[in-house]
Amino acid sequence: MTDKEAIMAVFDAIVESVAVAGDHGAPGGTLYAALMSVGLSYDQFESLMGMLVASGKLTKRGQLYFAAAA
Repeated sequence: MTDKEAIMAVFDAIVESVAVAGDHGAPGGTLYAALMSVGLSYDQFESLMGMLVASGKLTKRGQLYFAAAA
């Protein structure tokens, strides 16, 4: 697996995890805790989530993330 494929797999896994939360949204703190456990720093988390929001795959309201409508 290339680096690009690995990054895309991580992005897809995050989006799928957020989608499971449905209309309730996925709390950013919970997502960060899960990613922190595999070595992601808070700045890296913010950057990653910012990229997913900017790409339109996720939206953010307050501290909650929502999967974009398919």
